Amino acid sequence: MTDENTKTTSGKTASGKTAIVTGGSRGIGRAIVEALLGDGWSVWFCSRSPDSVAQALDDLAERGTVAGQAVDVRDQEAVDAWVAQVVEEAGHLDLLVNNAGLGYFAPVDEIDGDAWRDVLRTNLDGAFYFTHAVAPHMRERGEGWILNVASLAGKNPFAGGAAYNASKFGMLGFSEATMLDLRQDGIRVAAIMPGSVDTAFFDGIREERSWMLAPQDIARTVMDLLRFPGRALPSRIEIRPSKPPKK
Repeated sequence: MTDENTKTTSGKTASGKTAIVTGGSRGIGRAIVEALLGDGWSVWFCSRSPDSVAQALDDLAERGTVAGQAVDVRDQEAVDAWVAQVVEEAGHLDLLVNNAGLGYFAPVDEIDGDAWRDVLRTNLDGAFYFTHAVAPHMRERGEGWILNVASLAGKNPFAGGAAYNASKFGMLGFSEATMLDLRQDGIRVAAIMPGSVDTAFFDGIREERSWMLAPQDIARTVMDLLRFPGRALPSRIEIRPSKPPKK
């Protein structure tokens, strides 16, 4: 199932809330983990890379109750086993953030089948596997949040984005159908759709990135959503840089 399983705990008082964040060792996912810890949540995060998990745990050791594990979101058996472990050890689950993702960019006749499948399996299949695994636990409790980090690329296609656009268009449709499936069980599902965010995703693609959103902007959106009263469900949130370069 995994290559590494490490847990670090501090004496900080927890809120009693437990979250899973996929792709949580860096970038947007890391910012979300940090924001949740700062609010007293117990956080379990995963990444495909054992080294990335270990480094993140070292950095987060004093921030709260946090656990990290190397899990391949493309592997449904691994996802099911890890979610079961989290629920067994934590006792309950209040939040899932489907954040893990990657992108390969090339014209449709140049991107190869392996790259296509890797993008779709990571960005879309992974979100399904985690949602499929956590939904029964949330249904049993009668409440919970599932937040899907989608993208403005989920409604705005661009040249070279065949695989990435397909995954994010799919994520948006998946998120909204899941919302309809689960809302009567007290589970709120929302898609967060960022524009360009200054992360390693853009390394080697853009030189000037000061205009971009910061990962902390997406984390703040997550925290704002969690504070909505139970009667309210913002199901699709678009967030974009306020002053992108003029075209």
